[in-house]
Amino acid sequence: MDFLPFTRPSIDEETIADVANVLRSGWITSGPKVQAFEAALSEYFGGRPVRVVNSGTGSLEIALRLIDIKPGDEVITTPLTWVATVNVIINTGGKPVLVDIDPATRNIDLDAVEAAITPNTRAIIPVDLAGLPVDRDRLYAIAAKYKLRVIEDAAQSQGSTWKGQKLGSFGDLCSISFHANKNMTTTEGGALVLNTPEEARQFEKWRLQGVTRFPDGTMDVDLPGGKFNLTDVAAAIGLGQLKKLDAFNARRKVLAKHYFDQIDRTLGLELPLWSDDSNWHMFQPLLPIDRMTISRGEFIARMKEKGIGVGVHYPALHLFTYFRGLGYKEGMYPHSERVGASTITLPLFPAMSEADVERVCTALVEVLRPALR
Repeated sequence: MDFLPFTRPSIDEETIADVANVLRSGWITSGPKVQAFEAALSEYFGGRPVRVVNSGTGSLEIALRLIDIKPGDEVITTPLTWVATVNVIINTGGKPVLVDIDPATRNIDLDAVEAAITPNTRAIIPVDLAGLPVDRDRLYAIAAKYKLRVIEDAAQSQGSTWKGQKLGSFGDLCSISFHANKNMTTTEGGALVLNTPEEARQFEKWRLQGVTRFPDGTMDVDLPGGKFNLTDVAAAIGLGQLKKLDAFNARRKVLAKHYFDQIDRTLGLELPLWSDDSNWHMFQPLLPIDRMTISRGEFIARMKEKGIGVGVHYPALHLFTYFRGLGYKEGMYPHSERVGASTITLPLFPAMSEADVERVCTALVEVLRPALR
């Protein structure tokens, strides 16, 4: 039986042919396809300006530079996220302020966010873990009350909604990832949804060495930009993927619902919160670690022996060596630590069948039941 990975991109032949056309065109770096991709993304997000870059990390970094984060400025975020969310705060000179998660949603606890605000707080970076939206009403009420900027880390939530509105179609800055494991991909890439044409112009300068070009062939540099531009090759993939994003997400929702129907509840797995607003980027139950006679690593190895790929997204990042060196330690964020230590990411991608879900659920029983106390 074929190995079933926890995710796999779906790229159709039309998109592959379009990539070949780009390669043949002789224009393979940022050019007409990037412009077309940005226009299509802008339409998807209700006409807001969108600019693309070569990673979601780059998108977050430029967002922080756009709001002029300076040394000592505090940015509040969650420890239960990919480490890039916090790395960019540090790399732009800010001070990350971590607060724990809500154990039900596994997203940042907005009560804890409000309690953590100080006169030095400049921004909040909420993360839509596994595609489940953070409460946008409460988030923006807090931001307005304390006059804070919001950079939505929507790397995992392309196409998710809040009260019928697509994330990114409203709010402040919204950062997206097009990494290979996301709901739509450009192989590597990202984007930032912006508020104004002026922000978009500033983004363009940060994206490519701070350069402004003029019609007469001259140029100027007025800020120390970087090298974040997306290629036309990647943009061609993105254009093909964007057309299918809503269908991809609808299929993910069907498969996630099948998991809820099929998982044996006597195994003691803690299932994620069901939400029609989620794009179901990942399906992540929590293992009953305290009842198991094997470790999570052994569980993953035994599932692999049965042809099932299992991921871990994400360990609580404050327990990594670098962050321990900054003074973080075990026990500071107990909900994040518990979820980070017991989470597993089961296979979920549009090309899966219901039979694949049932195969995973059967393997769960075969591996877990003998390992329970």
